[in-house]
Amino acid sequence: MNKSRLTFLVFLLLVLPLASYNKNDTEVQSKDKFVVVLDAGHGGHDPGNIGNGYLEKKIALAIVLKVGKELEKHPDIEVVYTRSDDTFVDLFQRGEIANQANADLFVSVHCNAHNSDAYGTETYVLGLHANRQNFEVAKKENSVIYLEDDYEQRYAEYDINSPESVIGLTIMQEEFLDQSIQLGKKLQDNFTKELKRKDRKVKQAGFIVLHQTFMPSVLVEAGFLTNKNEGSYLNSKKGQDEMGKAIANAVLAYKEDMGFAIAQPVAETAKIEETETAVNVPTETTKVDEQPVKQEEQVAEEKKAESNGVIFKVQLMASGKNIPLNGSNFNGLDELSKEPYKNMFRYMYGNADTFEAAKQLKKDADAQGYTTSYIVAYKDGVRVPITDALK
Repeated sequence: MNKSRLTFLVFLLLVLPLASYNKNDTEVQSKDKFVVVLDAGHGGHDPGNIGNGYLEKKIALAIVLKVGKELEKHPDIEVVYTRSDDTFVDLFQRGEIANQANADLFVSVHCNAHNSDAYGTETYVLGLHANRQNFEVAKKENSVIYLEDDYEQRYAEYDINSPESVIGLTIMQEEFLDQSIQLGKKLQDNFTKELKRKDRKVKQAGFIVLHQTFMPSVLVEAGFLTNKNEGSYLNSKKGQDEMGKAIANAVLAYKEDMGFAIAQPVAETAKIEETETAVNVPTETTKVDEQPVKQEEQVAEEKKAESNGVIFKVQLMASGKNIPLNGSNFNGLDELSKEPYKNMFRYMYGNADTFEAAKQLKKDADAQGYTTSYIVAYKDGVRVPITDALK
């Protein structure tokens, strides 16, 4: 079976069923609160890596519980754990827990291992393996599927030994890539600036646990247990408390950046510092002398006759902020539109009646700094998969 056919089958069997999932259909509807799902890697009969005799499952849980304790001080935050004790939870169930909780964020915590004396922290978002090293990290974490019952059926089209098998699965998280990177950058900033840890950057790789979620999601590799000094630090209460607080502070800073107010704990007045992020998030302006660009409905109506109801746009970003559609807010781009989506807004640029024209719009967006933007399609005002639109 060639790679393109394999990718298509993966998309049909795994991505489309998830894409039809509606978070609003779940019983948990705590939208008066910001919901964070914390995932401690491994557990139960899966110890994770055991570098220098330390247990990854134990350390990951201790860090996660500290994160939760810090976040639960804020009455407007709800914390959900995929596990709060030494139990084994299947990868697909971890994603289900986050989806059913209607979560705003998913944070998975792990510890790394290597046959060298490597050290430092790194944060992953779902994406293509940029290099062999990233692939090996994902492969190690994904191998937990072999400890699950009926893994042959659940992950029939996912080959953890093949970098190409993740291509179709990355589509699921494209909606949230900017937000995931933004949180990852804040995490790495806290680890390196506050805790003086070595910065191994925000990276992309094909983690199964991330592709199961339908919200901004990151996986933190807190450090290398195979490094004697780092393993000792992460196995200590001091190290676990510091890492937990750094993660919690990054979540709070991200929440504020997304336009959600932060209810401070009693007697806590310290302002959360904003840090530079890895993505473009324009700020709202108060200019009143500029005319807003055409609204989506008007432009769609003008193009409908030309395109049999199909219109291509370039999605620039998604944000919790309701940003006015002025060119000054979007690096000079015009013909903007937005739509509410879950607890955010999608911001789109352009209206094209052919895919070729949309490619040019994408180049324009890239030139203005929106390099993570991507082409989307609408038919009669309803968003549809690109594959359907091209038919």
